[in-house]
Amino acid sequence: MRPLRSPAPRALLTTAAVAVSLAAADTYVVVLALTDMMRGVGVGIDALQRATPIISGFLLGYVAVLPLIGRVADLVDRQRVLLGCLGVFVVGSVITALAVELPVLVGGRVVQGVGGGGLVPATLAIVAQLWPPDRRGVPLGVVGAVQELGSVLGPVLGALVLVIADWRAIFWINAGLGLLLVGAVVVTGGLTVPRPRPVVLVLAAAAVAAGFLALAAPDSLTTSVSLGLPFVPFGTATSRLATPIGLVAGILLLALFTVGGRGVWGLLRRADLLGAVLLGGALGCVVLTFAASEPESEVVGPLGFALLPVAALLAVGYAVHHRRSPSPLVPRGLVRGRLVWALVVSLLVGVALVAVIVDVPLLARLVHTSSQTEAALVLVRFLVAVPVGALAGGWALRRLGDGVVAALGLGVAAAGLAVMTTWGEGSLDDASSTLVLALTGLGIGLTLAPVNDAALAEASRDTHGTASALVVVARMVGMVVGVALLTAVGLNQYYAAVSALPDPTDTEALKNAAVVQVTWVFRGAAVAAVLGAVASLALGGRRQNAPPAPPVVGL
Repeated sequence: MRPLRSPAPRALLTTAAVAVSLAAADTYVVVLALTDMMRGVGVGIDALQRATPIISGFLLGYVAVLPLIGRVADLVDRQRVLLGCLGVFVVGSVITALAVELPVLVGGRVVQGVGGGGLVPATLAIVAQLWPPDRRGVPLGVVGAVQELGSVLGPVLGALVLVIADWRAIFWINAGLGLLLVGAVVVTGGLTVPRPRPVVLVLAAAAVAAGFLALAAPDSLTTSVSLGLPFVPFGTATSRLATPIGLVAGILLLALFTVGGRGVWGLLRRADLLGAVLLGGALGCVVLTFAASEPESEVVGPLGFALLPVAALLAVGYAVHHRRSPSPLVPRGLVRGRLVWALVVSLLVGVALVAVIVDVPLLARLVHTSSQTEAALVLVRFLVAVPVGALAGGWALRRLGDGVVAALGLGVAAAGLAVMTTWGEGSLDDASSTLVLALTGLGIGLTLAPVNDAALAEASRDTHGTASALVVVARMVGMVVGVALLTAVGLNQYYAAVSALPDPTDTEALKNAAVVQVTWVFRGAAVAAVLGAVASLALGGRRQNAPPAPPVVGL
């Protein structure tokens, strides 16, 4: 990996951080627009389970490619990885905006997730390359803060757009912002953009034009007697892609990859594409198993029991491949020492985080309000505090060790979750509940920078991208698996409480049983936070000062 030279490192970090925030917001932006999106692709509100892939598809793309993109970020300039991920994000946003059928909409969300997920490890690796180890705390805190800020901004921005436009405008805005960020990365990253061959430019322009026409299907063309033939579906097909213009777009896209993608395929082979398929497939199966479930009533999704054995086989396949490959996806010897503990802590942080995100709104609907919007506002008390904690954690690393800051944060989070286990009727009406939620969010936020800092400190400069990706993967796996495991514990207690009721039709008693389920989820999350605090001590109790490093231009 060549040294990163940026004429404006802080501006580059700001640009990358805004990109990370945009992608993170897109995870939550569909919360309020989901029903409109369902109608837009012909799915009725009575078939809500069919809309699950709109959310889980983004998460699938986000997680499954993280190891591959992290490895790619170790092989080429990380600014170029940012550009590539932003380009993929823009393409996914345009596909989503044009979709009029569910498979296309889900496909667009998956592509968005692929682009959005890759931004995080590339940005963290840039921080590691531009700032010496003893000065990374604040930049890492900034990245953690903007990543969590997306959970607050996503629904808010989505709601603002829906006031003045339809749901498609959300994704057109995403595409426009993505293109602006592409230009900003080129300028702040000091990149020289190579001039592609004319044939590649022609193929790219033709593929984009044909793909846009196929998905948009303008009325002026489709209703024309002379120009409408390319838009007529084949046979009994109804998809806009199953048309002559859709076929042309596919052929042009294939030709573009064949002619212009030789360097990309060579890079992917160097990054261990087979290993990425095996490991990404295993992660994808895990995500679909748990993310497609309804957390209030079931542990795994409808395909879970079929996907989990596939995930196990793929994981075994990757383990065998890892031993035999001369250059595996995850470099040999990388996962050791403090990186192992960073992954453990990141996973447990994900468990604690998802418990609050899922079950605080559920508790609010049970004991505080019948409005889903008001229940979401209760959660905002927690969400706003997480990025504040991330910034505070990065600042604290100037003087304290990674382990001290992370253990302190998870200790505070565990205390807050312990208080939540006592909540019931009227608890959320008390002002003290806001303090508890804010402190819990602050505690979880405090852990983000030290976990990333420990992982980067353990990895060599040439593996920073992979190490960062693994930390993000561990946290996401902790979230999707944690919500399932904690739900299993809660449901067990719920059914035990219901079976003990003298009158199973008593609605008030059933509500109290549901509160028992939620509080048991908080108990499990508190245990995860305590375990995370203990594991954090292995990250190091003292500030790790590095030997003097050559100054970086612009710092």
